[in-house]
Amino acid sequence: MSGAAAVDERPAERGSARREAWWDPLQTKVRSGVETLGAFFLTFWGIVKALPRRPFQWREVISQAWFIASVSIVPTMLMSIPFCVMVVFQINVLLGEIGAIDLSGAGAGVAVIREIGPIVTVLVVAGAGATAICADLGSRTIREEIDAMRVLGIDPIQRLAVPRVIASCVVAVFLNGLVTAIGLAGGYVYGVFLQGATPGQYITAIPILTGIPDLLISELKAGIFGLLASVVACHLGFNAGGGPKGVGDAVNQTVVFSFVLLFLANAVITTLSLQ
Repeated sequence: MSGAAAVDERPAERGSARREAWWDPLQTKVRSGVETLGAFFLTFWGIVKALPRRPFQWREVISQAWFIASVSIVPTMLMSIPFCVMVVFQINVLLGEIGAIDLSGAGAGVAVIREIGPIVTVLVVAGAGATAICADLGSRTIREEIDAMRVLGIDPIQRLAVPRVIASCVVAVFLNGLVTAIGLAGGYVYGVFLQGATPGQYITAIPILTGIPDLLISELKAGIFGLLASVVACHLGFNAGGGPKGVGDAVNQTVVFSFVLLFLANAVITTLSLQ
């Protein structure tokens, strides 16, 4: 009887082992994701607490703003010209099909101000600015400069992270304005010179569907995008490890995490603003 009972228990033990083998990797991934999210919020909270501290690093803010702008402005122009122009061109084609080409300015304003400007800003801020920040901080981390600062009593978040976050927010707002200007100018060229709209019609139609509140919301989006992307970059840069390969992995993670986070934030802010 005991032998038969042992034989009967073996399939149950095997099934339990299979369930544990399936559950353990998933549980490990979930735990790792929760820990990463918690560490990210701790970094964000540390930056918030360090903002009012003195002395404030004005020179570092200006230096980092110039650095981020220098690596972002050319990609912004190269991306915004075809991206904005082609979207506005498609809108003008649709308006022309229904005989409403005189509203091309309104269509361009809605597309560029509400969505295209912030989306292009997302791509540039996450792809150029945030990666540059992560690479800089990651290289400092693997050279043990961050640990040396802590030993000397210098808070690396206040000294390095806060200026980069502020600079990223400011540059993102200006980049969004640049994309908006390029998009409206490209829409003017297509609408007036290629599709038969008059200059007066295009310009006077822009404020029909958009206004100052829409522009302010667009700039607010850009500022939030710059904040989120820079916090992700600072967090991954401070936690980089494993030598140059670890820095490269942190830069790649910065791009992926920033894109996902910024597109989610864009969807939430757009939904709330339209409500």
